[in-house]
Amino acid sequence: MRHFHFMLAALPLVLVSSLYAEDTTKPNVVYIMADDLGWGDLRCYGNQVVDTPTLDELAKTGVRFTDHYSPSPLCAPARAGFLTGRFNHRTGAVDVPSNRGLDRLDLSEKTFGDYFRHAGYATALIGKWHNGAYSQDYLPHRRGFDLFFGFPNGGQDYWKWNLLRNDDAMPHDGRYLSDALNDEAIAFIRKQNAQPFALWLAHHAPHSPLAAPEVLVKKYRERFGQDASETVAVIYAMIEAMDTGLGRVFQTLKEEGLWEKTVIVFTSDNGPWLAKDSELGSQKRFNGVFSGQKQDVLEGGIRVPCIVAWPGRIPAGQVIDTPVHGCDWLPTLYGLTNESAPAGAKPFDGLDVMPLLLGNPAPALTARALPFQRNRYAPVQHCNAAIREGRWKLYWPGEKASLKKDSGRDNPSYLRGIAQPHWEMPLDRQLDPATTAPQPPPRLYDLDADPAEKHDLAAQHPEIVQSLAQKHDAWFAEIIPQWQQSRAHIVEQDRAYWKDRTAPDPAALFKDYWQWKAAPKGTNPTTADPLQVFSGFWNNDPTNQ
Repeated sequence: MRHFHFMLAALPLVLVSSLYAEDTTKPNVVYIMADDLGWGDLRCYGNQVVDTPTLDELAKTGVRFTDHYSPSPLCAPARAGFLTGRFNHRTGAVDVPSNRGLDRLDLSEKTFGDYFRHAGYATALIGKWHNGAYSQDYLPHRRGFDLFFGFPNGGQDYWKWNLLRNDDAMPHDGRYLSDALNDEAIAFIRKQNAQPFALWLAHHAPHSPLAAPEVLVKKYRERFGQDASETVAVIYAMIEAMDTGLGRVFQTLKEEGLWEKTVIVFTSDNGPWLAKDSELGSQKRFNGVFSGQKQDVLEGGIRVPCIVAWPGRIPAGQVIDTPVHGCDWLPTLYGLTNESAPAGAKPFDGLDVMPLLLGNPAPALTARALPFQRNRYAPVQHCNAAIREGRWKLYWPGEKASLKKDSGRDNPSYLRGIAQPHWEMPLDRQLDPATTAPQPPPRLYDLDADPAEKHDLAAQHPEIVQSLAQKHDAWFAEIIPQWQQSRAHIVEQDRAYWKDRTAPDPAALFKDYWQWKAAPKGTNPTTADPLQVFSGFWNNDPTNQ
């Protein structure tokens, strides 16, 4: 396999930190991921309205990154990068429609759970998964995690939730979802004795459907006063509720004598969704100076909060502006175990950033180029793509057709998953090839002078445009065959999985979830057969047989 000098360098299989050679104690790891939480959604990142005292104090205890990047501006592909330390295209996860398996991690990929279980850790994934649904083979407790307490779907109701505890359904019990997840994290921590643990705590807040405890919503309504936005009041209430619960998690670590034996990372999967919520209205709110939002590879979609603390080890009170990538965290954290990689592990794309956290120079981090690309369905070169190297960022906006979602085909399963317990079903295995339509030309931004990405300098610096474009093209040429291979594996596995199983009837399964507003004009929902209106379902789609 070719590797280019601009790529994130693959790490060796044995990661030994001489800094901790004298200490054979393996630190615990608590990795916390919020959902659609933007760069500007925490008080310590400049938001003057929201209250996040727990995370603000965590930032004072350790490091706050100003230039931390998600692997992707969308949930499932972003999580794939965080979970594997590898560019998400390699893993198979390039989009969110679980009904098409586009959120799945190829079964040959090793996850955070696989690595830490191999190192002798107790492992748990609590909260949102969204990297494989509708097949038991892809659920977290079969991907390296001893415990899965959460939901595989892309969304979940905050009050009437339906979770899994491994294979057992866990119906809602009156608790707010964020509280239920934090309670489970606390219980998991308290169950550990001498064995080190690695906890992946994937909160759903502040992702839709928007809902929060009324007492907190009222607080923000009053704080906004006459300028109150009900939507933003609910979002900030959701964030504060998560923050308060994390305070209980951190207090448990202290009570159990584990505070200084635990590395904590807090981040978000992608930037905020600022467009209109279907129920409450506009979600537009403070997000620093940045342009773009969730789905965009503009800074507003991929630059996300990141706070790291290891009391007594990582110097407190640091604010670091060195660009760091989501793929860096697995190699960084696993490196602290001084263990070899599990059998079958593939090269990381991320780097070990522990030297940077300890206050040391990190020339490899400042010199590298960070590539991004995300569109709907099959990846398209130069569509919603970017590459950052130092102060320069080259950005291709992408043409609209490549970014449009087929909601009539893809949303019924997502909407059903918000309200119903997890179920199994075949995938919609058909996927159109990537478009070859011309894409708009790239734009060049100087992030040091123009972090808001308002001034296109491409015409003034054609040599920089050419250099960065060549690097992005070489990266894309390397990863796309690997995505195609992973995609083939995922489809092959699904076909074999359902060969001798009886598939559910899609007409009955999605009876209350068809997206008639996405149907062709003139369709009558009361008389139309949805399986004739919407394609992709297994009893009328020969590609699914």
